[in-house]
Amino acid sequence: MPDPNFFYHAATDDALFDGRLLCRQPRDGYRFSVDAVLAAHFAQPAPGQRVLDLGCGCGVIGLILCFRHPDIVVAGLELQEVLADLAEDNARRNGFANRCTVLRGDVRAVGELLPPESVDLVVCNPPYGGRQTGRLNRDGQAASARHAVEGCLDDFVGAAAFAVKNRGQAVFVYPARRCNILLAALTARRLTPKRLLPVYSSPEAKRACLVLVEARKNGGEQIDILAPLFIRQRGGYSPAMRACYEASP
Repeated sequence: MPDPNFFYHAATDDALFDGRLLCRQPRDGYRFSVDAVLAAHFAQPAPGQRVLDLGCGCGVIGLILCFRHPDIVVAGLELQEVLADLAEDNARRNGFANRCTVLRGDVRAVGELLPPESVDLVVCNPPYGGRQTGRLNRDGQAASARHAVEGCLDDFVGAAAFAVKNRGQAVFVYPARRCNILLAALTARRLTPKRLLPVYSSPEAKRACLVLVEARKNGGEQIDILAPLFIRQRGGYSPAMRACYEASP
């Protein structure tokens, strides 16, 4: 049973879509960022499709997808119990309990939780840093979410390849400077990159900071490189980024 003291004293409620969507998340632990918001908007599920959010955290990707696509169902997979509790609570509080469920477990054991090729679309905001890269975040939740403590990139890509049906899609968000690692991991699992969106912090930035990649299982060779998205512009969020937080579905 979730601890109500945590929900009401150690967490914050953050609004999306002009307050029409509320996401409760840890006050001091792992908190979602623009990465997750961008991934949720980059994904393009069709009506009636089944979506899997790998490493769902507090469930923000699933919440955005359910809000924007009222005819889909979403399952989030999360290892950390506190975050899984939050994801379930968020789905219930936003009225998505019948369309958004949470699976508790490790991506490395996805076969114990889901049948193979059982979803149409996978969305994933995987850990970015290895155990030996950078300073490990002192907060346990953030460390597990930001670093490969409970699974490396290849584990998440492998889970996506296992779960998604043939010709289904997988969406990943990853640091742009490590894009080659992501593309190699996807290709090795027969997830062929089909759309790539470079994300820049601002129009003045010389290098992209993130990439969003949509891959298709057993897809063809062609890939579309999309026009860049800028997070900030003229001192605030760019129109494209602002729309991700404010636009109606």
